[in-house]
Order: sequence, then C-alpha cells, then structure tokens
Amino acid sequence: MPGHVSPKRVYFIVCGLLLFCTYLTVQVAYFDLGIYNVVAALVIAGFKGSLVVLFFMHMREADGLTKTVAMAGLLWLGILMAITLADYLTRSLGTFG
Repeated sequence: MPGHVSPKRVYFIVCGLLLFCTYLTVQVAYFDLGIYNVVAALVIAGFKGSLVVLFFMHMREADGLTKTVAMAGLLWLGILMAITLADYLTRSLGTFG
C-alpha cells in the first residue's frame, strides 16, 4: 500500500498532546471564567480535532482534492452553524418551553 508512513514517535507525541489537552479541558472546567469557559473549551476541542485530522487521518500528506473536500465540509458546517445561530438569536424568550 503506497503512501507516507509516519514514525511511531510522532503518534506517541500526538497522543500525549491529546491526553494533555483533555487534562487541560478538565482543569479549565473547574475555574470560573464566566462565558469564557465555553470559549476555552471550544478552543481546546478545536485544537484536539485538528490534531486528529492532521495526524491520525493523514490530512497533512493528502492530495489537493482531498484537502479541498475537507475544507468544503468545514465551510458547510460553518454555514449550518451560522443559520442555526441566526435562528436561535432571533426568537423571543417567551416561545421556549
């Protein structure tokens, strides 16, 4: 099977980073940062997700078409999240429950 083969050391380092970020997420949850708790958790989750995509899904070595499709998927996710947020923010408070 042709393709790029990464050394095991890279996978162990990435796994260690993922475990550290998980520990960091738990520690951030104990601090009262107000609204920034969610922001910090999402930033850490985004970093962890990018590590998984880049190293374990081998997106670093992917060809241009694969990277384009992955970016189109992220763009579509952003569009759906923006539409959902716009709908949520334009509702009045009395319509829930």
